[in-house]
Parts: sequence; structure tokens; C-alpha cells
Amino acid sequence: MDNMKILITGSAGFIGFFLASKLSSLGHTVTGIDNINDYYDVELKYARLKQAGIDKNKIAYGTKVKSSILPVYTFIKLDLLDREKILSLFAEEQFDFVCNLAAQAGVRYSLENPYAYVDSNITGFLNILEACRTHPVKHLVYASSSSVYGTNEKIPFAINDMVNHPISLYAATKRSNELMAYTYSHLYNIPVTGLRFFTVYGPWGRPDMAYFKFTNAICNNKPIEVFNNGDMSRDFTYIDDIVEGITAAINTLPQNYALHNLGNNQPERLLDFIQVLEKNLGRKAEKKYLGMQDGDVPITFADINDTKTALNWEPKTSIADGLKFFTDWFLQYNESV
Repeated sequence: MDNMKILITGSAGFIGFFLASKLSSLGHTVTGIDNINDYYDVELKYARLKQAGIDKNKIAYGTKVKSSILPVYTFIKLDLLDREKILSLFAEEQFDFVCNLAAQAGVRYSLENPYAYVDSNITGFLNILEACRTHPVKHLVYASSSSVYGTNEKIPFAINDMVNHPISLYAATKRSNELMAYTYSHLYNIPVTGLRFFTVYGPWGRPDMAYFKFTNAICNNKPIEVFNNGDMSRDFTYIDDIVEGITAAINTLPQNYALHNLGNNQPERLLDFIQVLEKNLGRKAEKKYLGMQDGDVPITFADINDTKTALNWEPKTSIADGLKFFTDWFLQYNESV
């Protein structure tokens, strides 16, 4: 895959920011789009863009902004719901590859604002699929989620497990994406790969994620909310490993449709995870124990045997190293804002 034209949606987001920087550094011509919504602090999104050489003052809806440090990277503020502009962009650029990371994230928020999830995750994704149909691409890679496994009791979660019982609307929209993508791949011969991400963490991450909220609370001497009385385990996956997995997926063309887990393959108990944060920050957390939240599951655990074989990929970052990278960044970032 040499010097390809690649579209990344959600490029002001956590994963999108890192992927855009990675693919640009490899010499590909990258276009990133994002609507920069206010689900969480937009200043963090603008700070990510600044790291990629995108000047906040030049950003206007529908306007191309060239990176000052990555000559092959261009950013456009654009909403996936803007069907005409999305189609025009595809017609103009004739992308080789598309990586759809844009989505309304967050399990609990989907209980409060369901329409945002249907708009962004279903209608927005449909617009990307239609654009790939009318302006054919070599490969569409899109983000799914470990949440599609719902209340599965079989551990670890494997790609061929049944996923017919999502317990949040967010999970339901991600499962819908998988079905929509399969249908378009089958009907229109579009090579498509779906990636089920497992709890991605690291520097520049999302403030609504537990590890970020815990760190912020500990640093500000506030209690942290520990759900299910701490009896939770998550397959935390470091951002660099996720980006390597996405890059491997982009480079691996399926015959028609493929689906892979991207996880660390090693769940961490939530209380052990908190202990690592406490050690890194040199402070003890005041814990407020609560029951299980609606939409939550007690454990996530990725079976990545198929992914290792198909993509020649496996995670390399330990939880100790990954959380150290994150807390070092967090302390530095908060000193600068």
C-alpha cells in the first residue's frame, strides 16, 4: 500500500487523531473529517488537531485546512449527516481507502440521548456506505465495538459468537453497522473490514472513559465512582496497538467482508487498574462503590486468535506501561491548559 489516498472520519477524535498522524507519516495522502461535536470538551479535540498541524483559526465548515507539519494531511470540518457534501468529497477526491471511525460514543449517554446515536452511527454510516458504492473504493474499514457481545457468558469473546442481545442502544447501533456493512459488501462487491475495539486507552484519550475520569478525580482529591462494587474486568487496549491493528487491517484486503477483534486479550480487574493509577499519581483514590449501571457488562475479553492469523497483529503494550504513558501525558497536558 504505497502513497494511497485515504479518508479518515472522526479524525479529531482519540483514535482518528493517532491514525491520521500514523498514515500521514507513512506518506499516504490523508483527508480527515470530523464535525467536532460537544459530547466532550471540544478544546481537547482542537488540541489534538493542533498536534497534527491543523490551525484552529483556519477551521470553517466545509473548508480544507492543510497541516503545517504533515504536508500530506488535510482536515475538513464536516458532518457525516451532510450527505451532499460527503458525496461531493468522494467524487472530488476518489479515495482509495476509507476508515470510518466517526461515531457517537459512550454507552451510558446512549440512554439519555438515543437520537444522537441513530443519527451519527446509523444514518451517518449509511452515507459513508452510499458514498463508497457510488464512488468505489479499494477497501472500507470501520469501527465496531466489543459492546456488541452484550451479555455473552462465554469467555473470551470470539468473532463467531452470537451477538443478538445488545444491552445498550450504542451497542445496538454498532451491531447495526456490522449488518449494514455486510449487506453493502455483498450487494456491491465492496471489500469491507469491521474492527471490534476493546476499551481503547492512552494519551489524548476521551474524558468520558473511566480511566480518564478516575485520573482526573484522583488528581483533584475527589471520590471515584466504582461500579458493580469493583467486580468488573476490562480488556484495556493501548492506543498504539489499536492503530497498528487498524493499519494492518487497511493493508489486508478481504475477499469481500471480514470482521476482527482488536483487544489486549488480557482483562484487568478494575480495582487492580485503579491501583496502577494510584501508584503512577502517588495518591490514593477515595472510592465510592455503586451497583451495576444500565448498559454495562461485568467483563470484556477479546479472543484474538483469528486476528493474529489474518492480520499478523497482536498487542504489545502492558497495562503498566500504557497507564504510565497516559498519566505522564495527563499531568503534562493539564499543566498546559
